[in-house]
Amino acid sequence: MFGPYEMLMDFGLMSIILVIAHLIRSKVKIFQYIYLPSSLIAGFLALIGGWQFLNVIPFAARQNGPPYMSSYPYLLVVVLFATLFFGGSEKKNKISLKNVVKDVGDTFFYNLASETFQFGAALLFGVMVLEVVFPDLNKGFGLMLPAGFVGGHGYATAIGTTLKNYGWEDAMTVGYTSATVGLLSGLIVGMILINIATRRGWTRLVKDIKSLPDSMLTGFVREEERVSMGRETVSPIALDPFTWHFALVMAAFAVGYAAYNLTKTVMPGKYEIPMMCLSMLAGVVIQKGLDAIKLGHYVDKHVINRIGSWVTDYLVAFGIASIQVSVVVKYAVPMVLLFLFGIVIITLFFLLLAPKVFHNFWFERGIFVFGWNTGVVAIGVTLLRVVDPMFKSKTLEDYGMAYIFISFIEIAVVSGLPILAANGTIMLPAIALLTATVVCIVLAAALNGWHGKTPLAELRTGEKEIVDELAKEEGIA
Repeated sequence: MFGPYEMLMDFGLMSIILVIAHLIRSKVKIFQYIYLPSSLIAGFLALIGGWQFLNVIPFAARQNGPPYMSSYPYLLVVVLFATLFFGGSEKKNKISLKNVVKDVGDTFFYNLASETFQFGAALLFGVMVLEVVFPDLNKGFGLMLPAGFVGGHGYATAIGTTLKNYGWEDAMTVGYTSATVGLLSGLIVGMILINIATRRGWTRLVKDIKSLPDSMLTGFVREEERVSMGRETVSPIALDPFTWHFALVMAAFAVGYAAYNLTKTVMPGKYEIPMMCLSMLAGVVIQKGLDAIKLGHYVDKHVINRIGSWVTDYLVAFGIASIQVSVVVKYAVPMVLLFLFGIVIITLFFLLLAPKVFHNFWFERGIFVFGWNTGVVAIGVTLLRVVDPMFKSKTLEDYGMAYIFISFIEIAVVSGLPILAANGTIMLPAIALLTATVVCIVLAAALNGWHGKTPLAELRTGEKEIVDELAKEEGIA
């Protein structure tokens, strides 16, 4: 019998494994050198110690089939999506698409192009190569590359669940495998690219990656480097500040869940609105409601982000632990081909286009997008911090501004594309996405300049001032 105690015990067991994994990460040099996330280590420990191998970790199990934890990742994704648009009401200046294109157009168009390219190319590869060689593959197989790579375990869960609902039982495991391979390849290939870049003079803000702070290696932040996780926006006498923020997120989750059940009754058939989108919309409605009564600024974005981050850690750990090895073996050859194809096209996209599109700090900006395109934003930030420890290139600031509008396109793609793929509509969305990629690059060149003839190691607009400022600061320090 499965109940609340069994579910809490599963999270308790995974919490123990996460602690052990983080301690291992802080001591094992090879994990430090490739900046392997502790949640990834925890997932592999849980997989090895779980029902498929050693069977020594007592996760709640069904009599037949995988343990109950295989259903946790999707619920965690729904919670994660509920956090996306909470907070930020304290911003005084409204951001318009016009200003984004004007101020950070190269970042906006390059980031959007990198994502539409991966989705479109993967769909096309699935139809024109994998389906020819492996005719029994599911129509949505190619979609699992961007589902895992550019979306990580969150989108792999979301897209995999949709495809599973349309009859492909193995979609979740393929998605989790894709996300795991994406994280590892993003870190390993990313570090190789960084080593090449520092030797060739492509980086501007570091010349030697050996001088990075210990906190990046061990995972433990020393006292002088620590920063605040967020602000207390409500009085603990009335309600704990974390309770306030967590309650808002879980309220959005509950509304989204209820709305999903309602939509299933009023629109039965082969199309549905994913629960994650409904929880996200519920979050938007709750935030707008608070804004309307002048209370929106009491939602602290940093605290909300921390909630989303801890959800993601458990999501990654449970996702990897839920991988069914027999399914991986079953799809081993097409998955290897798909993942190799993904790594190659993402690397070429970065090396061929980033130097031409970005007006300055092309490597720093490009390696961040490379990390995002292979293993979610957290991996992009990890790689960026290696080459830009103080975030002087403004890569994250520009990305944050651009992503406000990219996110709406992304949600539409993640919500609609798997439904189309599951129903056999592949070529039209693939062509549309690749066309959008070309349009983005053309617009980037037209509005923000094309730097095709600028040598890769040559300083660009605004770089010298920042490099000199950093040198001066380091000299004072």
